[in-house]
Amino acid sequence: MIIDCDDCAVRGPACKECVVSVLLGSTPDGAEQMELDDTERRAVATLAGAGLIPPLRMVAISTRREAV
Repeated sequence: MIIDCDDCAVRGPACKECVVSVLLGSTPDGAEQMELDDTERRAVATLAGAGLIPPLRMVAISTRREAV
C-alpha cells in the first residue's frame, strides 16, 4: 500500500485525524509517499481498531495505474 498525501482528496481537514500524522509526528505538508507492507497495514488496522491510533483517512483523488 502506498500512501501519497498529495493525492488525498481530504488532505487538510482530515490530516489531524489520520494515522499518517501520528506516524510522521506532524501534518504531512510536503510529505513524500509512505509505503506500508501487508504486515504494517495489518498492524495499523489492529491498532486503529482498538482505538490506540487514528485510522488512515486517505481518500485517493485518482487511481494511478501503470500500463502492463
